[in-house]
Amino acid sequence: MQSLRSFFRRLFISPDEPRLRSGWRLLFHAFLIEVVALIVSILYDWAIHIDDQEIIIELLLIVVLQLIIITLTTWVARRYLDRRTFRSLGFGWDMYSIRDLAIGFTLPALLMGSIFAFEWGIGWLRIESVIWKEGSSTTFITITYAFVTFIAVGFYEELLFRGYRLQNLIEGLNLTWALVISSAIFALEHLLNPHSSLASTLGLFGSGIFLAYAWMRTGRLWLPIGLHIGWNFFEGAVFGFPVSGLNFPAIIQQTNIGPVLITGGAFGPEAGLVMLPMLAFGGLLIYVYTGGKRAQRSWNRSTEG
Repeated sequence: MQSLRSFFRRLFISPDEPRLRSGWRLLFHAFLIEVVALIVSILYDWAIHIDDQEIIIELLLIVVLQLIIITLTTWVARRYLDRRTFRSLGFGWDMYSIRDLAIGFTLPALLMGSIFAFEWGIGWLRIESVIWKEGSSTTFITITYAFVTFIAVGFYEELLFRGYRLQNLIEGLNLTWALVISSAIFALEHLLNPHSSLASTLGLFGSGIFLAYAWMRTGRLWLPIGLHIGWNFFEGAVFGFPVSGLNFPAIIQQTNIGPVLITGGAFGPEAGLVMLPMLAFGGLLIYVYTGGKRAQRSWNRSTEG
């Protein structure tokens, strides 16, 4: 009986301290998200009724609910399963935090702008209209809605993938396997997006590694959150590319007529070979930005206050 009890203790309890092993914590966290999301979905269908003409408002509301669900369930899991502070996931606030957000948000303007300039210059995209020439206040409003959506998505996806999942996987396995698994899950969770393919899945896997690199270099989530928000905003709402297969109102309305293998076609640049040099260049810029003493901050301090 003692040996059986010892076996189950080794199976479920961490050898370092009295809490569940990281694998079980990840499993319970995922289960908690699904349960809360199901309850919220039932209440939403019962209580919320929005006209078809207000679909943009409904989409924004759904994204905000997802933000609340993932943030709340992650806080609960971090507090009662991990026995760590929510802040320790990478929300420490210091003199670098605002700068990380700002640099993260603006860096994709350069990357996406380079992709746009390349494809336009070579004749692979055609500009249909530009918003300031059209003078459409309605489009400005919808772009604002899209921006708020990108803020919410950038926050909760980084909290989930580069925050809770990646950091627990590092504890249970090692850095290499944690990067591979968390980035693979990040890519696979976009399989239901329109026009997804093997190419888009591989591209999003590379994007997951890129965002994780930003976290590793800073020890905080602010830089990857800024990158995620800026990437989606400049890709979709400014330069008019599809964002992981989804189309948003954009300042520049354009049609892609280049080879899908390179441009990514209807899914967006993430599914094209054009993404590879941009990720490499972006990684170099992150390295330069976080050079010197900044890069010395430990990314694996799970007990940061």
